[in-house]
Amino acid sequence: MNHAMWAALPKAARIVDQRKARVVVITGAGGHFSAGADINEFDEVYGTPDSIRAYNGTVRTGLAAVAAISCPVIAAVEGACVGGGLALALHADLRFAAPKARFAVVPARLGLAYSYEDTARLVATVGGSMAKDIIFSARGIDADEALSIGLVDRIDAALENAVLNYAESVTELSAASHAVGKKMVEAVLAGGAEPALHDMFEALFTGPDFEEGKAAFRQKRKPSF
Repeated sequence: MNHAMWAALPKAARIVDQRKARVVVITGAGGHFSAGADINEFDEVYGTPDSIRAYNGTVRTGLAAVAAISCPVIAAVEGACVGGGLALALHADLRFAAPKARFAVVPARLGLAYSYEDTARLVATVGGSMAKDIIFSARGIDADEALSIGLVDRIDAALENAVLNYAESVTELSAASHAVGKKMVEAVLAGGAEPALHDMFEALFTGPDFEEGKAAFRQKRKPSF
């Protein structure tokens, strides 16, 4: 992930929401999800206090934009998912992995640390002790262990089909419900409800999706959201 890629994430996220996408799937190219930040840029982006601050701000803004996408976001992980690449996957809602996927948090190999936001996501996903183990050891984690500790949500040898089948099942349900449900979960993980969430929750009861859901239930048919 180079600087231009991090900087492009907010615009990509805006386009996704403007087009009212129902599900987003993030994948890598060439058989890998992401090897993390581009080390070839380090001398430039970490050259001065100002450039360090600016670059880290760009990364944080990009990852926050991914997390804020209103529809479900799935990271489909093949091969390496390391460092900043894992941070990107952690900012998705779900992580599906191929059997040979491998994960690691490697800043300790470089004398650096994971950011607060990335660490918070890691802790929320695997718990405090396991997060410390992953950070302290910088070790590689295979797909089976990742599943056992909750770092990924499922493993499938036919990863693309598994992701697409899940995504298709999600699109049959209410996008409005997903948007509010996603905000609810994020608020719980952040440690407290915002007053606006109560308004969003109650607004669903007068929304078109609830009307369609009720009608479909009464008519014993699938709803069309």
